Amino acid sequence: MARIELRNVFVKFPVYNVSSRSFKKQFLRIATGGAVVKDANQHVVVNALNDVTLSIQHGDRIGVIGHNGAGKSTLLRLLATIYEPNEGDLFIDGHISPLLDIMQGIEGELTGYENIVVRGTLLGFTKAHIKAQVSEIAELTGLGDYLMMPTRTYSNGMMVRLAFAISASIQPDILLIDEIFGAGDADFMIKARQKMISLLNRSSIVVMAIHADEVVREFCNKVLLLEGGRVKYFGDIEEGLKLYHGPNYSAPIRKK
Repeated sequence: MARIELRNVFVKFPVYNVSSRSFKKQFLRIATGGAVVKDANQHVVVNALNDVTLSIQHGDRIGVIGHNGAGKSTLLRLLATIYEPNEGDLFIDGHISPLLDIMQGIEGELTGYENIVVRGTLLGFTKAHIKAQVSEIAELTGLGDYLMMPTRTYSNGMMVRLAFAISASIQPDILLIDEIFGAGDADFMIKARQKMISLLNRSSIVVMAIHADEVVREFCNKVLLLEGGRVKYFGDIEEGLKLYHGPNYSAPIRKK
Protein backbone atom coordinates (compact mmCIF):
# COMPACT_ATOMS: atom_id res chain seq x y z
CA MET A 1 0.00 0.00 0.00
CA ALA A 2 1.13 3.51 -0.78
CA ARG A 3 2.73 5.70 1.87
CA ILE A 4 4.42 9.12 2.06
CA GLU A 5 6.70 10.27 4.89
CA LEU A 6 8.36 13.67 5.26
CA ARG A 7 10.71 14.28 8.17
CA ASN A 8 11.99 17.81 8.85
CA VAL A 9 11.97 18.66 5.15
CA PHE A 10 13.23 22.02 3.85
CA VAL A 11 13.00 23.24 0.25
CA LYS A 12 15.07 26.40 -0.29
CA PHE A 13 15.48 28.67 -3.28
CA PRO A 14 18.53 30.96 -3.37
CA VAL A 15 17.93 34.50 -4.61
CA TYR A 16 20.92 36.29 -6.14
CA ASN A 17 21.65 39.99 -6.53
CA VAL A 18 19.16 40.98 -3.85
CA SER A 19 20.23 43.03 -0.86
CA SER A 20 19.04 41.52 2.41
CA ARG A 21 17.68 44.95 3.43
CA SER A 22 16.17 45.93 0.13
CA PHE A 23 12.58 46.46 -0.91
CA LYS A 24 12.99 43.39 -3.13
CA LYS A 25 13.51 41.20 -0.09
CA GLN A 26 10.27 42.42 1.45
CA PHE A 27 8.46 41.87 -1.84
CA LEU A 28 9.80 38.33 -2.11
CA ARG A 29 8.67 37.53 1.40
CA ILE A 30 5.14 38.67 0.59
CA ALA A 31 5.01 37.07 -2.87
CA THR A 32 6.37 33.66 -1.94
CA GLY A 33 5.00 33.32 1.57
CA GLY A 34 8.19 31.58 2.63
CA ALA A 35 10.69 32.98 5.09
CA VAL A 36 13.45 35.06 3.49
CA VAL A 37 16.69 34.42 5.36
CA LYS A 38 20.47 34.38 4.91
CA ASP A 39 22.35 31.12 4.60
CA ALA A 40 25.83 30.39 5.96
CA ASN A 41 27.37 32.14 2.94
CA GLN A 42 25.25 35.27 3.47
CA HIS A 43 23.12 34.55 0.39
CA VAL A 44 19.43 35.48 0.45
CA VAL A 45 17.34 32.28 0.55
CA VAL A 46 13.59 31.69 0.42
CA ASN A 47 12.48 28.78 2.63
CA ALA A 48 9.58 27.63 0.44
CA LEU A 49 9.03 24.62 2.72
CA ASN A 50 10.21 25.02 6.28
CA ASP A 51 10.76 21.98 8.55
CA VAL A 52 7.79 19.98 7.24
CA THR A 53 7.02 16.65 8.91
CA LEU A 54 4.06 14.62 7.63
CA SER A 55 2.83 11.04 7.46
CA ILE A 56 0.30 10.23 4.72
CA GLN A 57 -1.12 6.71 4.56
CA HIS A 58 -3.20 4.54 2.25
CA GLY A 59 -6.74 5.88 2.05
CA ASP A 60 -5.84 9.48 2.84
CA ARG A 61 -7.36 12.21 0.68
CA ILE A 62 -5.54 15.37 1.69
CA GLY A 63 -6.78 18.84 0.83
CA VAL A 64 -3.83 21.25 0.93
CA ILE A 65 -5.00 24.78 1.74
CA GLY A 66 -3.33 28.10 2.46
CA HIS A 67 -2.96 31.56 1.03
CA ASN A 68 -1.05 32.19 -2.21
CA GLY A 69 2.63 31.54 -1.58
CA ALA A 70 1.99 29.30 1.43
CA GLY A 71 3.93 26.42 -0.18
CA LYS A 72 1.11 24.33 -1.67
CA SER A 73 2.53 24.00 -5.19
CA THR A 74 6.06 23.57 -3.83
CA LEU A 75 4.87 20.63 -1.71
CA LEU A 76 3.20 18.98 -4.69
CA ARG A 77 6.29 19.42 -6.84
CA LEU A 78 8.39 17.94 -4.06
CA LEU A 79 6.09 14.90 -3.91
CA ALA A 80 6.24 14.65 -7.71
CA THR A 81 10.08 14.59 -7.39
CA ILE A 82 10.40 17.75 -9.49
CA TYR A 83 12.11 19.30 -6.46
CA GLU A 84 14.41 17.59 -3.98
CA PRO A 85 14.62 18.49 -0.30
CA ASN A 86 17.63 20.60 0.70
CA GLU A 87 17.36 19.16 4.19
CA GLY A 88 15.38 16.35 5.78
CA ASP A 89 14.09 13.02 4.50
CA LEU A 90 11.39 12.21 1.96
CA PHE A 91 10.12 8.63 1.58
CA ILE A 92 7.52 7.65 -1.03
CA ASP A 93 6.19 4.11 -1.42
CA GLY A 94 4.03 3.97 -4.54
CA HIS A 95 3.85 5.29 -8.10
CA ILE A 96 3.32 9.04 -8.38
CA SER A 97 0.69 10.26 -10.84
CA PRO A 98 0.82 14.08 -11.03
CA LEU A 99 -1.91 16.29 -12.45
CA LEU A 100 -0.01 19.55 -12.07
CA ASP A 101 0.65 21.50 -15.28
CA ILE A 102 -1.78 19.76 -17.62
CA MET A 103 -0.80 22.01 -20.55
CA GLN A 104 2.83 20.90 -20.49
CA GLY A 105 3.93 19.24 -23.71
CA ILE A 106 1.01 20.42 -25.87
CA GLU A 107 2.47 21.55 -29.22
CA GLY A 108 0.52 23.98 -31.39
CA GLU A 109 1.71 22.60 -34.73
CA LEU A 110 0.68 19.03 -33.89
CA THR A 111 -2.84 17.69 -34.27
CA GLY A 112 -4.92 16.69 -31.27
CA TYR A 113 -4.24 13.02 -31.95
CA GLU A 114 -0.49 13.64 -32.28
CA ASN A 115 -0.51 15.57 -29.01
CA ILE A 116 -2.16 12.63 -27.29
CA VAL A 117 0.88 10.54 -28.21
CA VAL A 118 3.45 13.22 -27.29
CA ARG A 119 1.84 14.26 -24.00
CA GLY A 120 1.17 10.63 -23.09
CA THR A 121 4.85 9.82 -23.65
CA LEU A 122 5.87 12.72 -21.38
CA LEU A 123 3.57 11.33 -18.70
CA GLY A 124 5.43 8.02 -18.92
CA PHE A 125 2.76 6.02 -20.76
CA THR A 126 3.85 3.07 -22.87
CA LYS A 127 2.91 2.97 -26.56
CA ALA A 128 0.50 0.15 -25.79
CA HIS A 129 -1.20 2.19 -23.06
CA ILE A 130 -1.54 5.23 -25.30
CA LYS A 131 -2.98 3.15 -28.13
CA ALA A 132 -5.47 1.52 -25.78
CA GLN A 133 -6.57 4.89 -24.36
CA VAL A 134 -6.87 6.96 -27.56
CA SER A 135 -10.57 6.28 -28.13
CA GLU A 136 -11.48 7.01 -24.51
CA ILE A 137 -9.39 10.21 -24.49
CA ALA A 138 -10.94 11.36 -27.76
CA GLU A 139 -14.46 10.75 -26.44
CA LEU A 140 -13.77 12.66 -23.22
CA THR A 141 -12.48 15.70 -25.13
CA GLY A 142 -15.70 15.94 -27.16
CA LEU A 143 -13.65 17.58 -29.93
CA GLY A 144 -14.59 15.18 -32.73
CA ASP A 145 -12.92 15.97 -36.06
CA TYR A 146 -11.00 18.86 -34.47
CA LEU A 147 -8.60 16.22 -33.15
CA MET A 148 -7.26 15.92 -36.70
CA MET A 149 -6.43 19.65 -36.81
CA PRO A 150 -3.37 21.49 -35.39
CA THR A 151 -4.02 22.59 -31.83
CA ARG A 152 -2.95 26.16 -32.70
CA THR A 153 -6.44 26.43 -34.24
CA TYR A 154 -8.09 25.53 -30.91
CA SER A 155 -9.75 27.94 -28.51
CA ASN A 156 -8.52 28.02 -24.90
CA GLY A 157 -11.47 25.90 -23.86
CA MET A 158 -10.68 23.27 -26.49
CA MET A 159 -7.05 23.18 -25.37
CA VAL A 160 -8.12 22.56 -21.77
CA ARG A 161 -10.44 19.75 -22.90
CA LEU A 162 -7.60 18.03 -24.75
CA ALA A 163 -4.99 18.54 -22.03
CA PHE A 164 -7.27 17.34 -19.25
CA ALA A 165 -8.45 14.27 -21.16
CA ILE A 166 -4.86 13.18 -21.82
CA SER A 167 -3.70 13.80 -18.25
CA ALA A 168 -6.73 12.03 -16.76
CA SER A 169 -5.86 8.79 -18.56
CA ILE A 170 -3.24 8.00 -15.92
CA GLN A 171 -3.28 4.84 -13.80
CA PRO A 172 -3.32 6.43 -10.32
CA ASP A 173 -1.58 5.16 -7.20
CA ILE A 174 -0.53 8.39 -5.49
CA LEU A 175 -2.50 11.14 -7.22
CA LEU A 176 -1.29 14.76 -7.02
CA ILE A 177 -3.66 17.53 -8.13
CA ASP A 178 -2.94 21.26 -8.35
CA GLU A 179 -6.12 23.34 -8.74
CA ILE A 180 -7.48 21.30 -11.63
CA PHE A 181 -11.10 21.39 -10.48
CA GLY A 182 -13.03 24.08 -12.28
CA ALA A 183 -10.93 23.87 -15.45
CA GLY A 184 -12.83 24.15 -18.68
CA ASP A 185 -16.39 25.19 -19.49
CA ALA A 186 -19.51 24.05 -17.64
CA ASP A 187 -20.59 21.40 -20.17
CA PHE A 188 -17.16 19.80 -20.23
CA MET A 189 -16.90 19.78 -16.43
CA ILE A 190 -19.94 17.50 -16.20
CA LYS A 191 -17.94 14.77 -17.95
CA ALA A 192 -14.61 15.77 -16.41
CA ARG A 193 -16.06 15.59 -12.89
CA GLN A 194 -17.07 11.96 -13.37
CA LYS A 195 -13.60 11.15 -14.68
CA MET A 196 -12.00 12.84 -11.67
CA ILE A 197 -14.24 10.95 -9.25
CA SER A 198 -13.16 7.70 -10.91
CA LEU A 199 -9.48 8.67 -10.55
CA LEU A 200 -9.93 9.63 -6.90
CA ASN A 201 -11.71 6.38 -6.09
CA ARG A 202 -8.99 4.29 -7.74
CA SER A 203 -6.11 6.08 -6.00
CA SER A 204 -4.44 4.83 -2.85
CA ILE A 205 -3.48 8.38 -1.79
CA VAL A 206 -4.70 11.75 -3.08
CA VAL A 207 -3.01 15.09 -2.30
CA MET A 208 -4.74 18.08 -3.84
CA ALA A 209 -4.06 21.82 -3.58
CA ILE A 210 -7.41 23.56 -3.72
CA HIS A 211 -9.04 26.86 -2.80
CA ALA A 212 -12.68 25.73 -2.91
CA ASP A 213 -13.98 24.65 0.51
CA GLU A 214 -16.80 22.61 -1.01
CA VAL A 215 -14.32 20.51 -3.01
CA VAL A 216 -12.25 19.85 0.12
CA ARG A 217 -15.37 18.73 2.00
CA GLU A 218 -16.59 16.52 -0.83
CA PHE A 219 -13.40 14.69 -1.74
CA CYS A 220 -11.03 14.86 1.26
CA ASN A 221 -10.86 13.23 4.68
CA LYS A 222 -8.12 15.48 6.05
CA VAL A 223 -6.87 19.00 5.52
CA LEU A 224 -3.30 20.29 5.52
CA LEU A 225 -2.99 24.01 6.24
CA LEU A 226 0.30 25.59 5.18
CA GLU A 227 1.44 29.04 6.22
CA GLY A 228 4.79 30.53 5.23
CA GLY A 229 6.05 27.12 4.14
CA ARG A 230 5.26 25.54 7.53
CA VAL A 231 2.56 23.08 8.59
CA LYS A 232 0.09 25.08 10.65
CA TYR A 233 -2.49 22.30 10.96
CA PHE A 234 -3.04 18.73 9.74
CA GLY A 235 -6.22 16.88 10.58
CA ASP A 236 -9.98 17.45 10.73
CA ILE A 237 -11.38 19.36 7.77
CA GLU A 238 -13.68 21.78 9.58
CA GLU A 239 -11.08 22.60 12.21
CA GLY A 240 -8.52 23.31 9.48
CA LEU A 241 -10.92 25.49 7.50
CA LYS A 242 -11.75 27.42 10.68
CA LEU A 243 -8.06 28.14 11.29
CA TYR A 244 -7.62 29.12 7.64
CA HIS A 245 -10.55 31.52 7.37
CA GLY A 246 -10.29 33.05 10.85
CA PRO A 247 -12.72 33.84 13.65
CA ASN A 248 -15.60 34.84 11.34
CA TYR A 249 -15.72 31.38 9.74
CA SER A 250 -18.86 29.32 10.25
CA ALA A 251 -19.28 25.79 8.98
CA PRO A 252 -22.27 25.18 6.66
CA ILE A 253 -25.35 23.61 8.16
CA ARG A 254 -25.64 20.05 6.90
CA LYS A 255 -29.07 18.94 5.74
CA LYS A 256 -30.37 15.82 7.44
